[in-house]
Amino acid sequence: MSLGQNLLLLAALVIAAAFFSLAEISLAASRRLRLRRMAEDGDARADKVMRVQQQPGHYFTVIQIGVNALAILGGIVGEGLFSPYAARLLEQWLAPELSASLGFLVSFILVTSLFIVLTDLIPKQAGMAEPERFAVRVIGLMLFLAKLFKPLVWIYSHIADGLMRLLGLPMRRDDRVTSDDILALTEAGARSGLLARGEQQIIENIFELDTRTVPSAMTQRDRIAYFHLDDPDDIIRARISEEPYSTYPVCQGDIDHVVGYVEARDLFQRVLNNQPISLADGQLIHKALVVPDRLTLAEVLEQFRQVGEDFAIIVNEYSLVVGVVTLNDVMSTVMGDLVSPWDEDQIIQRDESSWLIDGATPIQDVRRALSLEELLHDDEYETLAGFLMDMLRRVPRRTDTVRLGDYKFEVMDVDTYRVDQVLVTRITPPALPVVVAPAKE
Repeated sequence: MSLGQNLLLLAALVIAAAFFSLAEISLAASRRLRLRRMAEDGDARADKVMRVQQQPGHYFTVIQIGVNALAILGGIVGEGLFSPYAARLLEQWLAPELSASLGFLVSFILVTSLFIVLTDLIPKQAGMAEPERFAVRVIGLMLFLAKLFKPLVWIYSHIADGLMRLLGLPMRRDDRVTSDDILALTEAGARSGLLARGEQQIIENIFELDTRTVPSAMTQRDRIAYFHLDDPDDIIRARISEEPYSTYPVCQGDIDHVVGYVEARDLFQRVLNNQPISLADGQLIHKALVVPDRLTLAEVLEQFRQVGEDFAIIVNEYSLVVGVVTLNDVMSTVMGDLVSPWDEDQIIQRDESSWLIDGATPIQDVRRALSLEELLHDDEYETLAGFLMDMLRRVPRRTDTVRLGDYKFEVMDVDTYRVDQVLVTRITPPALPVVVAPAKE
């Protein structure tokens, strides 16, 4: 064959090897969610790619047959193409035997480099950048080749399947999408700028609903505004004026004996109509939803959906009321920093290295604000006050301090046994003294 024919043959081998390399990486890197979206938009090729991903054995067998055969042929053609010219060039300075050996080595390096760059690096980088785009373009020809080489594919596939079963290796691709996968995608989207940080935080908060228990979002027992069943009209009006809420529990005797709840809109309607307010009127009191404090926020949302309520009383294992929670409380947890600006902040950053935090702040929010995901464990305590109790092994007192990593937690205010305010300071290690060597004379 002439030099031109050999060059054309080598170019054809390189193009074919690049095709197989692109087909391999594009199928492996294609994301099922994007392929499903393309199939729903009417691209039948995407559906074929998804079916091959379920059982890719024959597909990859064809690729390996093609890649290995083309590499061997490329080596043979390249050696015969470049070795004589390289040897003749080197004979001008070296002995014929040494020139022939070095000529073969030069040809080997040149052909290998050609295949590495043009049939491996470039196709795989392109396939990783837009895998779905290339996967749907090559799937038709790859399926044709799978039929063409079916006998060889059958032999090699059965040998490979037998060895995989013997070694206990997985036979099918696991396409299940976990919450960690989704969070990783949203984090990547936020870093690239395609997804706003606030939106990424909302998605993360939604997944936390399955792990955050209801005490992390409830109004605590000592902050509940409630009525007694026998409260007169003037006390009810005064309580509404002093503590305006949308819903108030109604109790018999004390807060641990809740008989129901009243809505502020019903009370306002009585006021506007100049009617007296009496809680003895059964039309005002609604039956309260009572849930245990071990439920997650996702389970509370499901309870709200089932009974058509947006308010619940939270009780502990001793049937004592520990707080109340509303649908708005749960949604405020989801919205995070996007909640209404008039809501009181539980975490106030004073400067770059200090924060003033309410003791009732959920530990998940403290972890996020201080970037202490590895050190604060929400399975052991639910609030910042719970963390301090766990570390001190007693009820915290004013001026108590706790060190955790590079942070110092100092109790600033305690109301009876409740931790009101905690000052958190990031402690930076002292700078090493700079020693200046005296100048030599």
